[in-house]
Formats: sequence, structure tokens, C-alpha cells
Amino acid sequence: MAYIITDACVSCGACASECPVEAISEGSDKYEINPDVCIDCGSCVDTCPSEAIEQG
Repeated sequence: MAYIITDACVSCGACASECPVEAISEGSDKYEINPDVCIDCGSCVDTCPSEAIEQG
């Protein structure tokens, strides 16, 4: 199951630069993960300084 970014996101972009398949992009109010591209590697979780990413 793909990861999701919660409302705790501060839009720092750290997760997007860490994603090996470029599944993360900037949304209107926070970053978003495309579930069709996400490979569940967890790299974004380890990088997020606000702990805003969780298993969906």
C-alpha cells in the first residue's frame, strides 16, 4: 500500500528529492504521493522532518 502525506506536512520538499521513482510532487497546500507510482520503499518516511508521511 502506498504512503500518504498528512496535514502535518510543512512543504519543505525533502521527501520529493529523496523519492527514487519521483512519485512525490508539490500539491496546492502540501506535497502529495502518487499511489500509482509509489513503490513503498519508505525513503520519504526517513527523510521527513515533520513525520508527516505514513503508510496509507
